[in-house]
Amino acid sequence: MSALEIGEGIKSREFSCKEAAESYLAAAKIDRAAAAANSGQAVAAKEGQAAAANGGQAADGSSLAVNAYVTIMEEEALAQAEAVQKRIDSGEVLHPLAGVPVAVKDNICTKGTKTTAASRMLNNFIPPYDATVIQRLHSAGAVIIGKTNLDEYAMGGSTETSYYGVTRNPWNLETVPGGSSGGSAAAVAAGFAPYALGSDTGGSIRQPCSFCNLTGIKPTYGSVSRYGLMAYASSLDQIGTMGRNIRDCAEALSVISGYDEKDSTSVMKEAFDFSESFGKNIKELRIGVPKNYFDIGISEDVKASVLEAAKTFESLGASVEEFEIPTIEYAVPAYYIVACAEASSNLSRYDGIKYGYRSGDAKDLLEIFYRSRSEGFGKEVKRRIMLGSFVLSSGYFDAYYKKALQVRGLIKKSFDDAFEKYDVILSPVSPTTAYPIGGQIEDPLAMYLADIYTVSINLSGLPAVALPCGFGKDGMPVGMQLIGKAFSEKTLVKAADEYQNHTDYHKQMPGAAVIGSADGKGGQK
Repeated sequence: MSALEIGEGIKSREFSCKEAAESYLAAAKIDRAAAAANSGQAVAAKEGQAAAANGGQAADGSSLAVNAYVTIMEEEALAQAEAVQKRIDSGEVLHPLAGVPVAVKDNICTKGTKTTAASRMLNNFIPPYDATVIQRLHSAGAVIIGKTNLDEYAMGGSTETSYYGVTRNPWNLETVPGGSSGGSAAAVAAGFAPYALGSDTGGSIRQPCSFCNLTGIKPTYGSVSRYGLMAYASSLDQIGTMGRNIRDCAEALSVISGYDEKDSTSVMKEAFDFSESFGKNIKELRIGVPKNYFDIGISEDVKASVLEAAKTFESLGASVEEFEIPTIEYAVPAYYIVACAEASSNLSRYDGIKYGYRSGDAKDLLEIFYRSRSEGFGKEVKRRIMLGSFVLSSGYFDAYYKKALQVRGLIKKSFDDAFEKYDVILSPVSPTTAYPIGGQIEDPLAMYLADIYTVSINLSGLPAVALPCGFGKDGMPVGMQLIGKAFSEKTLVKAADEYQNHTDYHKQMPGAAVIGSADGKGGQK
C-alpha cells in the first residue's frame, strides 16, 4: 500500500495506527536481526546473487540482510501510534499521513534516540533535541519507526561507507542501493517503511530512488529547514522525501516544508500546498531535454528509457524540445571542491572533546585531536576532509575554491537561461543502473563522476523530482529527473503525477521487474 492508502485505511478504521506500525516494525526487525547476525561477514558476489533470487537467503541457507536500519524505534513508534490513534478517535482532523509509519535518515536529529550519521565518531550520540522536520512530522501525526543507514556523514554514492555495514539493493542484493540515502531508499523498496526522509547534497535522494525504483523530491534550497540535519556541505544540503509515488512524496513535503527561524537559510514563508497539483493535464508544459547529457558515458538502457519518457510526456500534450546545457563538464569538479571545502570546515567540530568518539589511547591534548579523528572517521570522510583542507589552504584558495565558486555561478546562470524557455528540464539521474557492491568503492573518481547529472541541481539550489521510467536488460530500475526553477515544486509534482497516472513503472516491486524492457515500454499501461 502507498503511504496515503495506509493513511486512508487508518481513518476508515480498516486497521489501527498500532497495527500499521507493528506490521512495518516486524519486517524491519527481521532485517535488522539478519544484519546483526551477518555483521563482519564477507558475502561472495555469487551468494548475493543467489540470495536475490531466493527470497533473501544466501547460498548456504543463511539470511542475507538489506541492512536498511541503524536503529529501530519500536517502543517510541508504538507510543506515537497509540497517541495518534487517540487523536483520530476523538475526532481531530489530522494530516492525510497521520498514523502512517515513516523512516528517517540517521543524520537527522531525534531527541532521545541515537543519531549516528553512520559514523564511529557518533556511535553513541543521543541528541537533546529534535530536528525541525521531526517536530513537524510529530505534529502531523507521523509515526517514526527507525533511523536508516547511510554513507558516513552522507559522503558517498552507494551506502558502502557506513560504520554499520553495507546496505543492499532489494532489487538485487549483490548491488548497491545508491547513496547517501541508500538506507531510506532500501527501507521503502523492501517494504520496511511506506515512505522516508533523506537528505540530498549532490543527488543523495534522487540516485537511490533511481536505483531502487522509487520517487523522490529534492526541494528548493531554503524551503525545508536544515535545523537538526548534521551538516556535510551547508550550502548544498537539503532534506527531502522518498516514497513509492509522487503523491506520497508531495504530501510528506507539505508537512516538513516552510519557514523556520532556527535556520538562517530558511526563506519560504509558507509550507507547500499540492492540493491543486494532482490529476491535472500538462498540455501547456514546455519540457527541455539537454541532448549533451546523453553523450557522457551513459548506458544504452538508461538513455532509451529516459528518451522514451520524453515521448510519453509529448503524447500527454507537453511540448518537448532538445537543447544544450554548456557547463555540464564542469559540474562534478566544481561540486566536489565546494562540498569538500565546506565538509572540512563543518567536521572540524568533531575533536574528541565536546561530544562524540574519544580515543582511549590519547596521552595529551594533541593526541586526543589526532587519534580521535583518525580512529573515529572512515576513509571516505578523511579523503574529503583532506581535499577540502587543501583547496582552502593558502596558495590554493584562489586556484581552486574561488574558481569553483565562479563556475558555480556559471552553472546557475545556464539553468536560469534554460528556464526562460522551458518550464521543466528532463534528464537522467544516473548514467547507469545500480552497480555491484564493491564495484566502485576503491575508485572514488568513478563514483564521483556518476553524480554528473545531479550535482549541478544542488550547486544551483533548484528543485528536482526523481521517478521511475523503465528497467534495464538486467531487470534493474532506471530513473529520470524533472528539474524546475526555484520554488516550482508544484509544477514538477503536477508533471510527475500525470506521468505516473499513465505509466506503472512505479508500481513494480522487487522481484517483479519487467526484464529486458530497455526500450522503456515494459511498464506502459
